[in-house]
Amino acid sequence: MPTAAPPGQYCSAQGAGRLARGRPLEGIAVINRQQATTPDTGSVSGSAASHGAGPNDMLRLGLVVGALGVVFGDIGTSPIYTLQTVFNPSDPHPVPISTDNVLGVVSLVFWSVTIIVTITYVLLVMRADNDGEGGIMALITLLRRWGAQRGRRPAMVLATLGIFGAALFFGDSMITPAISVLSAVEGLKVVEPSLQELVVPITAVIIVVLFMVQRRGTAAVGRIFGPVMIAWFIAIGACGVMGIVNHPEILEALSPTYALDFMISHFDIAFFALAAVVLAVTGAEALFADMGHFGRRSITWAWLLLVFPACVLSYFGQGALILEERANVSGPFFLLVPGWGRLPMVVLATVATVIASQAVITGAYSVASQAAQLGYLPRLRIAHTSESQVGQIYVPWVNWLLMVSVLTLVFAFRNSTALAFTYGMAVIGTITITTLLFFCVARWRWGAPLWLVGIGATVLLLVDLLFVAANLTKLIHGAWLPLLIGLTAFTVMTTWYRGQGIVTAERARREGSLREFVDQLRDGKLSTLEVQGTVIFLNRGKQTAPLAMRANVEHNHVRHEHVVIMSIETEPVPRVPANQRIVVDDLGYTDDGITHVSARFGYMERLDAPGALALLDPAATEGRLQLDQASYFLSKVELRCGNEPTMAPWRKRLFIATSYIAADAAEQFALPRDRTIIMGAQIDV
Repeated sequence: MPTAAPPGQYCSAQGAGRLARGRPLEGIAVINRQQATTPDTGSVSGSAASHGAGPNDMLRLGLVVGALGVVFGDIGTSPIYTLQTVFNPSDPHPVPISTDNVLGVVSLVFWSVTIIVTITYVLLVMRADNDGEGGIMALITLLRRWGAQRGRRPAMVLATLGIFGAALFFGDSMITPAISVLSAVEGLKVVEPSLQELVVPITAVIIVVLFMVQRRGTAAVGRIFGPVMIAWFIAIGACGVMGIVNHPEILEALSPTYALDFMISHFDIAFFALAAVVLAVTGAEALFADMGHFGRRSITWAWLLLVFPACVLSYFGQGALILEERANVSGPFFLLVPGWGRLPMVVLATVATVIASQAVITGAYSVASQAAQLGYLPRLRIAHTSESQVGQIYVPWVNWLLMVSVLTLVFAFRNSTALAFTYGMAVIGTITITTLLFFCVARWRWGAPLWLVGIGATVLLLVDLLFVAANLTKLIHGAWLPLLIGLTAFTVMTTWYRGQGIVTAERARREGSLREFVDQLRDGKLSTLEVQGTVIFLNRGKQTAPLAMRANVEHNHVRHEHVVIMSIETEPVPRVPANQRIVVDDLGYTDDGITHVSARFGYMERLDAPGALALLDPAATEGRLQLDQASYFLSKVELRCGNEPTMAPWRKRLFIATSYIAADAAEQFALPRDRTIIMGAQIDV
């Protein structure tokens, strides 16, 4: 008779015909092929890359077009409102309109985008990937892994700072749809001033529809995102060229001397202007966050060849238009368009801002999902909206929270200029934290020379902190809002992380050692009646006995013939290959019918317990398990506010309140409802 796999040995997918829910095993291959995508090239390694240059070229082109549709919506629509906000006369610190000031501001915008986006993100930060995946959560996992290996407390502190950066992103994801769609619809005022009263209602309708369709997924609509954004960038670039042709002297602003002179000679004006100039780099984080989907090279080429030139042309064209007539500052983006094309441009801008909103909404889903799997949020109900693309998810709780928040912002602020005061703080806060974490990764993980890291960090962080200081001057004018959102999200996330640690420790004490429990069962020290069948107890690991199993034995005096104790582990990597999914441990005995199985998932994968068990090699369990008839046992913990000084009382209440948004565990692990039994216990926090 075949023996079970040795403890800690991976079981392959041999003999496993299908995944749960009738999905073929080939579904795993999709994940493997995605993981074979390298961040440097964006191409697929292996046999697919050996069929000649044609398929590779088409693949790279497809990735570039896809990146244009998903990655650059936010930063690509910034020209709609950036210069208009800088020169807005209702600003608490307005920039007087003069030739020197216009040239200085346009130069400042150009060099800010160059330094923050092109140098910081494209040339530097996008090299710090976590197995091909990017985003601030990737930097957090890299630092946590490094800190855990070496016991370095600074790395863990910086990882916590990174969590605050991720929390700020939630503020960004609320403000972006509001300001983007609102600024596009405001183009109606330029076309026909009498339509001004319709701007807010139309914006609200668009936002409601946008969030209502999220549960259907974005696969079908996503196919047109790329071509639409290509048309958008060509259009804004062409309009910018027309403005530059009329006043070519605006090109003098390409020289950094204008930006430096503006900052030095007019610092009292330029410093406050930075709070609006930062709007030109909104969406920079998306380049890094979406790197795993499109590859570093695809995003880099899309930025350098189309997005960057188009945005620069638009900014310079608007600057030229303001030089021509100061009154044009009321709406330079749409006034740059010929009269016959303004209404079509409003429509195109609205579609582009919806795409930008879609990208940030999807990003919020991803951040919430990854935070939950890393232990900073409770399990959230997540729906996968694509059979072929594992990254397309829908998180209902986040979706409705965002919709209510965005609508509140639209009706509260009613125009994009007022919202712009709130926007910059969320953006530059995330950028600054990302820059800091990158240089820490470069020094600690890559061993980059201290002098090089010191020079780079000093220069780039000085720029970032200058923007942060400027945005702090807008605190009373709305910049407090993203900070409040970020601090609230950060408090919830860190409270949950702390509270979960307390509950885990108490639960481990009650559960006791798994091996001692199994020894007692084997030696007959626990009186039980053995019944036929297969049962799976879901547990947090193999060190402790499941509460449900202990209760079943101690109170019901029953044990099943074949028992699988299953732990589901989320690794600090995006995806785990199928041949490393399952680890089997017979707990030291091969004939007592009790086996421990660990299922390993990446933080970007769906947790599917039956699907993972379907990958078991029958030889590893001697063919005894009847998985299609097995029962699943869950241990449910009811939390109560205790008297122990584990946390402040208000944090205890917050922790317990947060637990109510947790998804149903059976649904989270894709368990069959008709074969799932839940047993409870109470734990004081």
